[in-house]
Amino acid sequence: MTRPPASVDAGDLLRNSTLYREFQAEREQILRHKWYESEKQGRDIGFERALLDWMMKHRTPWRQARAAAKKTT
Repeated sequence: MTRPPASVDAGDLLRNSTLYREFQAEREQILRHKWYESEKQGRDIGFERALLDWMMKHRTPWRQARAAAKKTT
């Protein structure tokens, strides 16, 4: 297995990867959902509950809209 040259910063590779950017965008949506749902309930619902709720209700349409937006740009 070859190692990347020393001048390549692993952090830069990670931040510039498509997979990481998608993860960050999804995480941002989950945190936003957590905030909205917590405000509605008047208490912190927690990340895990927000994650599961968002995945069940919003993940598929969000991904489809994101994919469609990428095709038009």
